[in-house]
Amino acid sequence: MRAVDIMTPQVVSVSPETAVQEIARLLLAHRISAVPVVDGDQHLLGMVSEGDLMGRNENQAEQPTPWWLALVSSGPETAASYIKTHGQTAQDIMSHPVVDVEEDASVAEIARLLEKRHIKRVPVTRDGKLVGIVSRANLLQGLATAPAPSEATVDDRSLRDALNQELEEKLNTVRVNVIVTDGVVELWGLVASDEEMKAVQLAAKNQPGVKRIENNLSRMPLGFGAL
Repeated sequence: MRAVDIMTPQVVSVSPETAVQEIARLLLAHRISAVPVVDGDQHLLGMVSEGDLMGRNENQAEQPTPWWLALVSSGPETAASYIKTHGQTAQDIMSHPVVDVEEDASVAEIARLLEKRHIKRVPVTRDGKLVGIVSRANLLQGLATAPAPSEATVDDRSLRDALNQELEEKLNTVRVNVIVTDGVVELWGLVASDEEMKAVQLAAKNQPGVKRIENNLSRMPLGFGAL
């Protein structure tokens, strides 16, 4: 099983000019902990995580740096801290360069990368352009639902692509992850209502080649995404 088989293709991303406040709203609304930063052609430029945003209010109080801390702090570290706490747009505070994987990266490779880098997610690229993202949840779902030696076929990937396109274009659903193995469709993620859950299952049922549907979707908790 490869990155392309388990990744979430509907990625919430921002441009370099996106304001910090808007990034915070996106993280809250979509209940995610980071967003990729891309240019107009979807080239991956960086990542902004909740860690990049935390502590800004406290730091912007302009507390003077103690003289002893200034002596032991190097110039570049102080400058980096200033940028993080005073930056106004994604390009000011994003982390770069970004660790990413290609579509054909194996699940095992991704697991090792997340563990080695101590990260929660990794962008998936094709020729440097963002095409998806694999989170720890995606990884666990893929490992839990497919036998170790199993490899998704071309037909499985075509089916998954078609279903993801249907969900994005017709239902505007970005919190549902689809895994297809031997024609069996696994639905994971969050939906806003029973009607949305039924619509997602119906979209899967109507895809040619689907042998069975295993619905693991959950309802969003009350107040989810509220600002």
